[in-house]
Amino acid sequence: MDRPRIDDFEDMFDNAPCGYVTLLPNGRIARVNRTLVGWTGHTQDQMNGKPFSGFLNMAGRIYYETHIAPLLRMQGFFDGFAIDMVTAAGEHIQMIASATDGRDAGGKTLFTRIALIMAAMGLARERENSELREQFIAVLGHDLRNPLASISAGARILGRDATTEKQHQILAMLETTVMRMAGLIDNVLDFARGRLGGGIVLERSAGKPLEPMLHQVIDELRLSSPGRQIEAEYAIDAPVNCDRIRIGQLVSNLVGNALSHGATNEPVRVRAVTEDGLFKLSVANGGEPIPEAAMEKLFEPFFRGEVRASRQGLGLGLHIASQIAKAHEGSLTVTSTAEETRFTFVMPLR
Repeated sequence: MDRPRIDDFEDMFDNAPCGYVTLLPNGRIARVNRTLVGWTGHTQDQMNGKPFSGFLNMAGRIYYETHIAPLLRMQGFFDGFAIDMVTAAGEHIQMIASATDGRDAGGKTLFTRIALIMAAMGLARERENSELREQFIAVLGHDLRNPLASISAGARILGRDATTEKQHQILAMLETTVMRMAGLIDNVLDFARGRLGGGIVLERSAGKPLEPMLHQVIDELRLSSPGRQIEAEYAIDAPVNCDRIRIGQLVSNLVGNALSHGATNEPVRVRAVTEDGLFKLSVANGGEPIPEAAMEKLFEPFFRGEVRASRQGLGLGLHIASQIAKAHEGSLTVTSTAEETRFTFVMPLR
């Protein structure tokens, strides 16, 4: 019997009855077979070099980023998960996928193989699964809060007995990590609620001052970004009818974005004022201007520009901030020049 040739294996990969994708360690597509190209309508050139999650629908991206990718890193495989891929025409195709990592002798991931089978399901079933997935994300976010609170409480207890500089540094790092994780969970939950039709829920009141909340958020960000300068200026002379916690979340997302993308040798500048019946808040940073092509997508979910590795996220921060602004009957805009990038939130006082 003749032995199979290299060409035979190439043909088996390209024309298999299932889709095949090979990913680089950074999650970008290294190779995709003709079967998957035919199903999705994207060309190989359009897919190669792009993040695999970029070809999933919104719910699928969250599920992949928060569930599949972390488990792959931990155990090296994930079998039988459902995801929806988006075709070139914007339609959704439900896939059943299995993934496995290729690793070197030291356990370092070299590549990831994903095999996909197209699931034949009706539109009603597809919508039902999409809703269940988003509900799962919301439940997951809630369930993550309890262990996160335990970690934070444990760090505070250990802090009472810390005696060395090294111990204090480790505990401070633990607290800042908890704050960052809490922010990510908040963004995921808010996005899931929005997708399920609930939108951003507000508890508005003008009875309490807003400035203490802004101080708290800025102080937390200073703690989590040692070596970075955050300047804050407040002139809030009138009551602001708002959800103080949500405004704090908006500020945290905007300042976090400025710390991620702004020049590290220039301060992030926060200014909040009340004037002409409006509450105005701006966050500005120096650095390279935002590319014109990116300006149109800044407030879309899952959009991430070039960002330092230490601050990788889901790309939901600016989207959630814009939704908080809308819920307050306000607006969030951005301007970007060679001198500065400035996000401005404006809302009526009442």
